[in-house]
Parts: sequence; C-alpha cells; structure tokens
Amino acid sequence: MTTSAKTRTLIKNPQQLETRLQEIPPEPGVYFMRDSSDRIIYIGKSRKLRSRVRSYFRDSQRLSERIATMVKQVTDIEFIVTDTEAEALALEANLIKQHQPYFNVLLKDDKKYPYVCITWSEDYPRIFITRKRQLGKAKNKYFGPYTDSGLLREILQICKRIFPLRQRPQPLFKDRPCLNYDLGRCPGVCQQLISPQEYRKTVQKIAMVFQGRTGELIDILREQMQQQAEGLNFEAAARIRDQIAGLNSLTAQQKVSLSDDTVSRDAIALAADTNHACIQLFQIRAGKLVGRLAFVAEVPSRPSEGLLGAILQRVLEEHYQTAEGVEIPTEILVQHELPDGEMLREILTQRKGKKVTILSPQRQTKAELIEMVERNAEYELQRMQKFSERNHQGMQDLANILDLPEIPHRIEGYDISHIQGSNAVASQVVFIDGLPAKQYYRHYKIKNPTITTGHSDDFASLAETIQRRFRKYIENPQLPRVGNPDWPDLVMIDGGKGQLSSVVGILQQMNLLEDLRVVSLAKRREEIFLPGETQPLSTNPEQPGVQLLRRLRDEAHRFAVSFHRQQRSNKLKRSRLDEIPGLGRYRQKQLLGHFRSLDYIRQATPAQLAEVPGIGSSLAQEIYDYFHPN
Repeated sequence: MTTSAKTRTLIKNPQQLETRLQEIPPEPGVYFMRDSSDRIIYIGKSRKLRSRVRSYFRDSQRLSERIATMVKQVTDIEFIVTDTEAEALALEANLIKQHQPYFNVLLKDDKKYPYVCITWSEDYPRIFITRKRQLGKAKNKYFGPYTDSGLLREILQICKRIFPLRQRPQPLFKDRPCLNYDLGRCPGVCQQLISPQEYRKTVQKIAMVFQGRTGELIDILREQMQQQAEGLNFEAAARIRDQIAGLNSLTAQQKVSLSDDTVSRDAIALAADTNHACIQLFQIRAGKLVGRLAFVAEVPSRPSEGLLGAILQRVLEEHYQTAEGVEIPTEILVQHELPDGEMLREILTQRKGKKVTILSPQRQTKAELIEMVERNAEYELQRMQKFSERNHQGMQDLANILDLPEIPHRIEGYDISHIQGSNAVASQVVFIDGLPAKQYYRHYKIKNPTITTGHSDDFASLAETIQRRFRKYIENPQLPRVGNPDWPDLVMIDGGKGQLSSVVGILQQMNLLEDLRVVSLAKRREEIFLPGETQPLSTNPEQPGVQLLRRLRDEAHRFAVSFHRQQRSNKLKRSRLDEIPGLGRYRQKQLLGHFRSLDYIRQATPAQLAEVPGIGSSLAQEIYDYFHPN
C-alpha cells in the first residue's frame, strides 16, 4: 500500500474499505485499527472477525462518541486469527497491555476510583493507594477500583497496625531504624533487618484481605496461634491473637442474607443513561460483603439490553483478567444475560480449577441481591449526572463567553514557574469534558539561553513552550486536526495581554493561529483576554465558564510550581557535589541514591562512601576531605 493511499481514512474510501473487509475471515481472533501515522489506536476481539469489524462502518450502527471518533481516523485494519474466542480474549488483553491504544478505555476516567497496589516487583513490596493503574510492571498487583476511598484508607491503616509493615516510603535514618521498629510496627525494612522472603510472607497476608479471603486468613492464623501456644511461645501466640481480633473488626460489616453463606460469589449490575453506564460489583464471601467495586463505561444513546449485557461481560473480562484463581468466586450473579457467558464461564472454570457458575437470577433471594446492587449503581449514576451537569454548564457557558461553535471537549492550560529566572519550567495541563486528564499533563524545562538567574522572561518562555507543543504539526503537516484527540479545542494562557501576545506571535509564525482558539486569564480580576483585543471580556468571576477556566489555571499553576520546586531541590543537592573534582553526574546520582540526602553524604566516613558503586577509595577520601577540610 502506498503512503498516499494509506493516509486516506477508510470511511472516506468505500471501495478500499469493502476490499479490506472481504479479506477479513469470519473466524475468531483479534483485530487492530491503525491511523495515518501507523499507530495502533484500537484493539478488539470477536468470535466472527468480519462481522464485528464491519459493524463499525454501518450507517445504522449507533456508536459512542469515543468510538465514532476512532472510526473516522482508521486507515488500515489488521487481524490475528485464533482457534477459539477464549484464546482471542487472552491475546487481546496481552496486546492491549503491550500497545496501550488510545481508544481502548473501558473506564471513562481512570482516576475516579482508587486502587490498592502491591509492588511484587520489588524485594520489599510496598502497599499503597493509587488512582491510576500502571501496566508497565506485570508482577505488580492492583485490587479495585473501590467505591469508598475513606473506608479503603481505614482498612489499609488497620492492616498496618495489625501486621508489621514498612511505614515510610523513604528511610528516616541512614544507619538505624526509626521508632516504628522499636514499637513493633515495622520489621526494619530500611536496614534489611528482615529478609525479603519473610517480609513477602507478611505482605501475602495483607493481599488475602484484599482478595476477599479474610476468613481463610483468620483460620490460618488460628492454627498458627494454637501451634505457638502448644510450643509455650505465649508472646507470639498473643501477637497472633491480636491480629485475629483486628481482622475480625474488618469483617464486621453488613452481612448479606443468602441461603448458602458458604459460597463465594460476585454480583454485578449497572444503571445507564444516554451517555454513561455506572457498574457496581459486590464481592460477597461467606455471606459478608467484603468489597464494592465500581466502573464507568461510555454507552450510545438508548442502549439495548443486549448492549448492557455486553458491557457487563467486558467489565467481568477485564476484572478477572489479572485475578488469581483463588480470587475468582464460584458463583457470579449478573443483571443481564451475557452474550458470551459460556465462553467466560469456561475460562474462569479453567483458571480457578473448579466449576464457576454464571447466573442471571429472576426471583427469590439472589434476584433481590441483584436489585440491591442495581440500586447502588443508580445512586452512583445520579451522583455522576449532577457532577456532569455542573461541568456541562461550565463548558456551555464558556462556549457562550468565547462564541465557540461547539462546547470545548479538550482544553489545555499553560503556566510558567521560576525564581528570578532560575530553574524556569512550564506546565501543560489538560481538561477533558471539564475534568482533569492527568495522563496528558506534561512538563517543559525552558531551554532559552537568555533566561538565566536574574533574567526572567515569561513571554519568551511561553512562546518556547507553545512552539515545542505544536511543532509536530509543522514537521508533519498530514497530521489531522479536526477530530484528532490530541488537538485542543481551546488553549488558555495564565497571564494578561503580554503573555497572550507572545503566544499569538509564535502561532502566527507557525501558521496555526487560524486553527487554534487561544485566550488568557489574568489573576488579579479574573479577566479573560482575546487575541487582538485591548479590553477584557465582560464577565463575572463567579459564572460557571469563568470558574472552569479558574480551575484550569489553578491546576496549571500547581503543576508548574511543583515541578519547579523539584528541579530547584535537585539543583541544590547537586550544586555542592559539582564542586568535587572527578565526581560526575552519574556518580552524583549513585551517591544520592545510596545516601538519600546531602547531609548523610557529609556525615559518611570514607569507608562508607567507598561502598557506593563507582566510588573508589581515593575518590571517597576526596569527597570526605571536601566536607571536612580541617
């Protein structure tokens, strides 16, 4: 295929589209959608590849806004045939992790709900709460997303009180443990007073809590307590007794009344409007609700029952994809029939090693459980609708203020941070549909040689930042702008007329000003300036559109200041080390990574300094002599 042919989207080339669709076989497999830059933008799987791919290009097919935008960018379609749909499901998951396509997003906002992460990739695993899953390290384990962040933090704090775990992300002292070790709350991870193998055994117990296996963990601890008591080790038995009491306090939650409380089961249901579906998944173990997970998916207008069942299936596929066999329940209750429920049941049965049942109950107690899950999903949908309405009002008001043809979907904000020109940096923050999209945030270190300590120039810094942000559209004029998710509908500059003029000037040089809408927001009176206008727009600082810009401006300022402080701190650490002959950047990094701070380096002996990789005895002596000249 020639370059010119490939850059034309398939939806605008019906003949080429039909030819490509005929080449796709009606067999199970995985398909790839590519754009004009040959990037994979979507990966999917199907039991009949040709029918599934063709459905994207039917005029009668109702697609979500996200998928419709994706279809407009497709220039080529590839596929991999598999023997079964189960194999296609596993292959799709691996390929999505590998390529991370832009449009493969089940959750509309991956920061809405928190996860618990256990970093099994490290010798001494950390346990922390995060709002974003990082797929780079396969060994790390994520649990969630959880609906109640307050309860989740409370559970994690209780676990840290019950079991001796590392309490600090960084050691407090270089050569001795902190008070947590003396109190028995930490096993001395910072000084490696416990082996990685023993510490991982403790973390595995915490993992059982988030796997919903608290009852199983209590049984194991009771057996260990009995063994310690029989061995007359009463102090160890008392510690285990306290751990059991703490775990019992965790499980003292609402008991779900079911006829068989020995069966582990998950119940999933959703509530949907014309844009989104809120999905709730209740994890019930031994008749007790141990976890309540939440997901949000995009849906087309008036979704059918079949589509709602497909959404539930997709959520279950993604949820169980990384689950261990012991985490998979023996019974899954679903609100709607799954389109490929039998395939999913076979996969889960094989992974668990025992039979897994998927039911859509219609009456009695299990149906009442599904109704309870659905009510919770409806409450979450109502809450989202109120929040979405506030954002929509802000975007609608902003479109009216600026006389935009459409509501701005993607808004970018820029700010500069420095201290009298030193360590000048810029920030780029992105709001999608009025919400922060932190995966698109970006930092810039200002490279202009005229901007140095004592000589600042915010105008030149902003011009450089904008030039670097949009230069790829000059280097590659074939990159699409309309419909491109990377192209902003509005650019906001933190500042007044001067900052705006500098940005307008560089955009004119790049011939991009006609395609970009740019405004600035001045801090003092919250005034909005437009290019070429000497007076600000007549607005009220408290109206929804201005408030939206203020939130964007404040976020850009926060992001720029935090990066500036980081750069300034790194420079202060390195400034004195730069004065030591023979100590280059790499060895400075090794020293700081080993001792954590300049104070610890100053206090270290020559022998301790020589323990750092790359620091020999002679260089260690020079470093010591530098800090101890007498």
